Amino acid sequence: MIPLAVPARPGYLRAVRASAWYDLVVTAGFATPWTYALVHDALSSLGRASGLGEMPQLDTMQTLFANLMGSVVVVWALLRITKPQPVHGLFDGIARILFSAWLAYALVDGAPHLLWGFLGVEVAFGIVQLVPLWRNDATRNSSRSAGPVQQPSLSSGPTDG
Repeated sequence: MIPLAVPARPGYLRAVRASAWYDLVVTAGFATPWTYALVHDALSSLGRASGLGEMPQLDTMQTLFANLMGSVVVVWALLRITKPQPVHGLFDGIARILFSAWLAYALVDGAPHLLWGFLGVEVAFGIVQLVPLWRNDATRNSSRSAGPVQQPSLSSGPTDG
């Protein structure tokens, strides 16, 4: 296994679970073609009313990719809600940074400005889940000079639930 200082504190696991609840609430509507059509219409109406831009016209390929994303994120969220582990925070933080990059790319390329709010939440949850890793790694590296340190493994960690 990869040795990495993954925080196992209850507060960290609550953050992992909170990010999962956010994902479940925000993406559940993307999981089926019927619910995505409703979400698409609601986002377009909100964007139009706020002046932040409408969603592009709904089509089959957009719906397919929205359903794929919604289905995967809902399952991933349910795992983190029911069995949160420190390693889930690590991988979710990485995924959020990647998604934030693609979301920023879309915004620069003309996507509706309504998506800026989602970008803010993605970056925030990415930071909340990754910064403790850097802090733990810095603590582990500074304590190395004091003697041997037990290296936690990504394969285990207590749950908060």
